[in-house]
Parts: sequence; structure tokens; C-alpha cells
Amino acid sequence: MEQTKDKPQSSDDGGRTLAIIEAALAMPRTKVDRSAFLHDQLRSHCSERQVELAIEFNPAFARIPVTTIDRIADSVIRSQNFKAAAGSFVTGMPGGIAMAVTVPLDLAQNTGHALVLAQKLAYLYGWPELFQEGAPDEETQSRMAMLLGSMLGLRQANILLSEISSRFASQVASRLPRYALTKTAYYPVIKEICKWLGIKLTKTTFAQGVAKLIPVVSGGISGALTGVVQRKMAHRLKNHLRELEFAKPSQEKPTTIIIDP
Repeated sequence: MEQTKDKPQSSDDGGRTLAIIEAALAMPRTKVDRSAFLHDQLRSHCSERQVELAIEFNPAFARIPVTTIDRIADSVIRSQNFKAAAGSFVTGMPGGIAMAVTVPLDLAQNTGHALVLAQKLAYLYGWPELFQEGAPDEETQSRMAMLLGSMLGLRQANILLSEISSRFASQVASRLPRYALTKTAYYPVIKEICKWLGIKLTKTTFAQGVAKLIPVVSGGISGALTGVVQRKMAHRLKNHLRELEFAKPSQEKPTTIIIDP
């Protein structure tokens, strides 16, 4: 697993990155319906009872083999990766001076595709609903930043994911409890993740944008770069999520907890 040790050289307190995530979450079809997604992905691999248990609790509790989850995850990665590459191909077509317009579009679009994929992988590997009711608040944005940070190989993000999974693996609810992040000592770490995330996302998108300077073939180059980058990011997150407590089968029925409004 790749880890980043150097401290970011940035004065951004994370607000800009959360704003990017907020904008991406506002895009159509960025929020994944956990129940519908799990039902759609598991129904051809498991019994109906297993699907019901996976939705009510998680796939690990339903005794769905991790090898099955891995195969489904790989299929989801390929499908979402194709969509991301196709979208980048379209925005990459103009080439030349149009790069100044399409790079910000790529940033929002690529972040949106990454958020969709992060949610899908999290739900396959046992995470409860990541969103609260209503519009995504700052805590929801921080959760997304945490998942994106793991995609980019940030050590702090991986540690935070492990901590949250350990704390709530035996307390399954329909949603991850509110204040799982913001009312703990972990929240400042989210700010650090956001600093790194802003730097890495910008560098990655700029590299893709450089390809747009080449006329005619710019769309193909941009799409190919997006495909390579997002595939690597997705497998990095998948490999971490599959090792966390949420992905491990329990002998006992998880305790259902009440979510504070």
C-alpha cells in the first residue's frame, strides 16, 4: 500500500477540497442508494435471504464469501472506470486552449466518479449508509474525503478508516452514526487529509489536462489517463476496505443502535 509521509506545502485548511467534494456530490447520480446497489449486485450471486441480511446488516454478516465480494468489486471497478474514462474522453476532445475550460470540468467530473466508486466499494465491504438525511453536510463531505484519501494512498485516511470500522463494526445501523467524525479527536485529521487531497487531485487533473494540448487525439489520451489513474485508485481502496472490521464475518448478530436526529 502506498503511503504519503511528507507534509503538504499548502495554506488550504481543507475548505477548498470540501467545496470540491460538495460540488461533486451535487452532480446527478453521485449519491449511491446502498440498498438498491447491494440488491442489484448480490442477487445473482447469493440467496434472497443473504441479500436481505446484507442490506439489513452487511455482506460479511450474511456469510457472503469475500472471494465473491472481490469478484463483484472488480466488476464494479471496471464498469465505473469505463464511465469515468468515457466522460474524460468527451471533455478532452477540444484540445488546445480549451484546456483552461475542461480541466476544472475534469476535476469535478473525476471527483464525482471517484465518489460513486468509493461508496460502492464501501458498501460491498460492509459499511453502513454514509449519508445523513437531507443535503450532504460537512461531516458527510469529510467521510467522502476520507475515502478519497485512501484511494490516493494517504496514510492518515487509512488509519481513520480503520478506526471508524473498529468502533462501529459491531453496532450496525441503517446509517453511520452522526458525529462519528466531527465529535472525536479524528476530525482535525480530516482537515489534513483535505490538504493533501486538494494537492493530489489538482496534480492528477493537471496531468490529464496537459494531454488536451494535443489536438485531435487529446480525448483519447485524457480518457486513457483517467482510466489508468482511477483503476489504480479503486484497487488501492478496495485492498484496504477488505481488511477492515466491517468486512469480517461476525458470529453474533450486530447490535442495532439508535441514530440521534
